[in-house]
Amino acid sequence: MIRTGAPRRLGVPSSEARLRFDTELQELGGGPRRRLLMVDDEPAFELSFYCGTCPLLFRRLEAAREKLSLESVQERLTGALADPDDGGVIDAFGALLPEGEYLPLLLSVEPRLVIPGKEGDYFSGEQVTTWGIDQFWGLPEYPHTPYYRTFETAVDADAHLYEFIVPMVPPTWNERGRVEEYVASMEQGTVPTAVAISTLDVCQPSLGLGEDPSVHWGLTHFLLDGHHKLEAAATAGRPVRLLSLLTLGESLAAAEDCARLPELRARPRSVRSTGQPTKQV
Repeated sequence: MIRTGAPRRLGVPSSEARLRFDTELQELGGGPRRRLLMVDDEPAFELSFYCGTCPLLFRRLEAAREKLSLESVQERLTGALADPDDGGVIDAFGALLPEGEYLPLLLSVEPRLVIPGKEGDYFSGEQVTTWGIDQFWGLPEYPHTPYYRTFETAVDADAHLYEFIVPMVPPTWNERGRVEEYVASMEQGTVPTAVAISTLDVCQPSLGLGEDPSVHWGLTHFLLDGHHKLEAAATAGRPVRLLSLLTLGESLAAAEDCARLPELRARPRSVRSTGQPTKQV
C-alpha cells in the first residue's frame, strides 16, 4: 500500500530547524566533504558522499541520541493514517525540518531488524557484491547502528531499490514495557503510524569494483516518531504505516528519480540475484 501527496513546501529557516542537512570538511586543510544529518546542531548521521559513485551510507555518530516525537499528534498516530495529510501530522513535523520541498509518502512496511555484520546486513551483503570491501580498511562499511530493512525491488535490469528505516537511537534504548504494549495491540489488529524524514540516494559504482556493478537506489527513512512501534512490528511480524517526508532538495537523486518512487514502491517485492534477473518473492 502506498499513497502519496503532491510535493509540498515545508519547514522553517535552517537556523531554527531541529533537524537539518549540512556538510563539513573531513579534516583540516582539505579532504572530502562529509554530508551530515544534524539534530539540534549536532552531527547525528554521516550520509552518502556527493560524488555519486561512492557506496550508500548512513552512519550513526555520537550525537545521535535524541528522538523527535511530538506529543501534540500522538493520538492521531496510534492507528493507521488513511491519507498523508490526515490530521495535520505533516505540518506538525514540518516545523522540525529545514525549509524545502518534500514529497509525502504513506507506506505500509513490515520491518525486519538487522544487526550490522549479521544475517541480512546490506552493508556486508549487497553493497560488497557491488563495490567490494573498503579499499583502505579492508572491511565493509559499518553503520554503527541496528536498522530495519523493509522492501526492495528492481528499478530495471541494472538498478535496484533498497529501502531502510534508521532509528535515531538504537532499539536497546527503547522501554521494554512500551514495546510489549505495542506488540499486544498489533496482535489484536492495530496498525499504528510512524513518521520519518527520508532521502533517496542513487549510487552508481565505478567499473571493476565488485561482481555485480549495479546502481543502488537507497531509500532511507530516518525515524522521527515510532521507535517502539518499529521494534514491536519487527518482533511481532506485523505491518506499520510509515509517513515519509522525502526531501527533494537534499537527496542525491534527480527530480525524475524521486518522481518514480510511488510507482517503484508499488511494485511487488523482488530480490536481486548477482548477475541474474531479479526474483519476485
